[in-house]
Amino acid sequence: MATIFTRIINREIPGEILAEDDRFAAFLDVRPIRPGHTLVVTKAETDYLFDLDDARLGGLLPFAKQLTGPIERATGCTRVGVMVAGLEVPHCHVHLVPMDAIADLDFAKAAEAPADELAAMATRIRAEM
Repeated sequence: MATIFTRIINREIPGEILAEDDRFAAFLDVRPIRPGHTLVVTKAETDYLFDLDDARLGGLLPFAKQLTGPIERATGCTRVGVMVAGLEVPHCHVHLVPMDAIADLDFAKAAEAPADELAAMATRIRAEM
């Protein structure tokens, strides 16, 4: 069965997709730690980051990097933190989290975001791209 990330990529379920190419996609997390929290995923369903082939692993952060400036400008954060946890969904992904302090990278703060707030944030980030 396809992961929830594949279903978002395939537009089977809603998601605020910010960027994509043939190997990766980026979309807003529906349970953000902070507004603008973005997931960067591989389009291939690989569970564990270090099971990726070297080319895909080597391309993941450069793809993510293109989103950091737009996220910073749209949210006004000091910088974008990067986390790889890898246990929430069995599909390789990195978290890009707007942050002003290390405490901003606390997953205990994650809460469901209303669809209209996600859409508004996606519009703000896309406008900065």
